Amino acid sequence: MTADIQYTGLSGINGPLIALDGVKGAAFDEIAEIEIEDANGNRQKRTGRIVEMSGERVILQVFEGTSGLSLTNTRTLFTGKSLQIPLGTELLGRVMNGSGKPADGLGDIFPEKYGDINGRAMNPVARKYPRNYIHTGISSIDCLMTLIRGQKLPIFSGSGLSHNKLAAQIVKQAQLTGEGGGDFGIVFAAMGVQNDVAEYFRRSFEETGAAGRVVMFLNLSSDPIIERILTPRCALTAAEYLAFEKNMHILVIMTDVTSYAEALREFSSSKGEIPGRKGYPGYLYSDLASLYERAGVIEGSTGSVTQIPILTMPNDDITHPIPDLSAYITEGQMVFDRGLDSTGIYPGLSVLMSLSRLMKDGIGKGYTRDDHPDVANQLFAAYARTQDARSLASVIGEDELTAADKAFMKFGVQFEKNFVNQGENESRSIETTIELAWDLLSILPKNELDRMNDALVNEHYDAKRAERFFA
Repeated sequence: MTADIQYTGLSGINGPLIALDGVKGAAFDEIAEIEIEDANGNRQKRTGRIVEMSGERVILQVFEGTSGLSLTNTRTLFTGKSLQIPLGTELLGRVMNGSGKPADGLGDIFPEKYGDINGRAMNPVARKYPRNYIHTGISSIDCLMTLIRGQKLPIFSGSGLSHNKLAAQIVKQAQLTGEGGGDFGIVFAAMGVQNDVAEYFRRSFEETGAAGRVVMFLNLSSDPIIERILTPRCALTAAEYLAFEKNMHILVIMTDVTSYAEALREFSSSKGEIPGRKGYPGYLYSDLASLYERAGVIEGSTGSVTQIPILTMPNDDITHPIPDLSAYITEGQMVFDRGLDSTGIYPGLSVLMSLSRLMKDGIGKGYTRDDHPDVANQLFAAYARTQDARSLASVIGEDELTAADKAFMKFGVQFEKNFVNQGENESRSIETTIELAWDLLSILPKNELDRMNDALVNEHYDAKRAERFFA
């Protein structure tokens, strides 16, 4: 066992990586304690992880960085264990750093157990199909891209857009619905965020009273970049413990996955690996899958893990490797529209580019409202027709449009202004949201509501409902 042997000196240093020769009995992913002695005789400890092995030569990733290290001033002791974090219900309300250590000045966590940050793969046979939606209080999400308990539904955003505000609002307003309700908690993982963004999240949670049910893992932009690779894994380990051992329903919000992927690219480059698309490692897909696939519901457990990863698309390019691969793995996406956001509409979500692939089985009778599926389908169809009418108007002029197309133009304006747009602290019930949808659909001629049956239209449609938008 390597835990009994201390190695003096290093064979090489390359970026965040160090190399040791003559190591026997080590294991991949094993943690090592690295002790450094500076010129004044002061000692400090750092932590490393074996990321590559070749015979008796091992490569370690140093979480705190290699600044101050030399080939002669280190002593390395292998622990014989992979990286573990303390777990317990005491985590709720605490703030941890990116590697799972307390960062709120409240002392250490008294663990009920320790958990390997790499987790354990869910047995596909033991997975249970996700049902019941998580209420966010945001109309465009709850009605049109419904978040289902146990789902992974990412937010595709861009630099400078209001995704942080949306994430904070979801944390403040999210609540369970339907059968199987229980304790609800949120695990928030921030990767590579600036200090003011981290403080914004912390203050938002405290001011609204949500902090007591939130576990925060913060990796700041000033922290070692390699720590970013650990942050989501620490967060998901805590989420799995609370969900599957404490029977809680956990919503995991991770921002920004792009910062995580860039850290992975830098790490891969340091190892000399052959790059793939845009310099990202060829295993980016499987690496992202190792995070996203830790969401779900397991047979025999009353808890669940739901994920909302947030990623900023470089140059707003949805075909970039990070959003492209994320879309393959996850069950839909919520996409920000820069044009909509620039008009002051919040949240500026692009309805037609967003979808939730699991919403069809978690809405309707017994979950939300009987007419929810039909209303959602009709809103999508009407808004798509609005875009066609706008394109036609840009060519021939709005005055030349048919009466029906003019109605769709009016619908589009009010839909964006009153349905998509809502206050940062405004939480709408599903009843309010669907009734608002009927108000908007009543702007259109009755014969244009072709995505729902006549009985439903006759029950809810009333041209007078639309009058309040034009008062």
